Amino acid sequence: MKKVLTGLQEAAGLVEDGALVTFGGATFSRVPMEFVRELVRQGKKDLNLIDREPAMDFDLLIGAGCVAKVRAGMVAFEVFGMAPNFRKKSESGELVTKEGACQPIIAGFRAAAMGLPSLPVKGMLGSDLLTISDVIGSQKQIQDPFTGETMIAVRAIEPDVAIIHAQKADEFGNVRIEGPFYEDVIKAKAAKKVVVTVEELISNTEIRKMPEATTIPHFIVDAVVETPKGAYPCSCFNYYDVDYDHIKQYLKAAAKDQFKNYLDKFVYGRESV
Repeated sequence: MKKVLTGLQEAAGLVEDGALVTFGGATFSRVPMEFVRELVRQGKKDLNLIDREPAMDFDLLIGAGCVAKVRAGMVAFEVFGMAPNFRKKSESGELVTKEGACQPIIAGFRAAAMGLPSLPVKGMLGSDLLTISDVIGSQKQIQDPFTGETMIAVRAIEPDVAIIHAQKADEFGNVRIEGPFYEDVIKAKAAKKVVVTVEELISNTEIRKMPEATTIPHFIVDAVVETPKGAYPCSCFNYYDVDYDHIKQYLKAAAKDQFKNYLDKFVYGRESV
């Protein structure tokens, strides 16, 4: 079955207000930023965002007023420090924030991907993370039934939608991610819906020439949208690098309470794909 949608407007319509959403990529690498901008243009509300190491994707949605809750291991702009809108709204209480460790979030995704209710981890033992990062009983101390060892059971995380940006896909939804693909495959398997934006569509004939290069198979993907420069200003390996000048411009606007001007110019002022 063909899964190519007409554009981002149609694809973003798959994300409902209040949905639990995660994104592919990491920090400034292969993040589906054009999809994020379309979510803002459509005025999505009360989104619950979850990820291991997000940056501009989360921060832009937060600054635009689209987000109610965030759960993440770290929300930061690499060497530039904390994500400004995330920090501002977390400190003011406008945003429900649960910061924790990367390990339990990935374990939660893995559990959902494998169809399990939870997975055990050991990394939070001996720290305050179990208390600080607990979300509605999402983590619980247990005893291993074989050894008696104390472990932490992490509840499965099943996002309503996972949005991933990749280099290539065919019309049926077979996706090729070139370079590191982080937790993208795990998130795709864990989520109820998977939307993929790609730099370019290629033929199924090309996909069949190198089946081993397919990172995410068609039966996991719900929709594909051809979106050139869909990760900009973040990078997309083999296509373009991070535009750090734009990142600095973003940070400057957020720091000087001129974020609305940024949105008017770079989000609302641009037509969707």
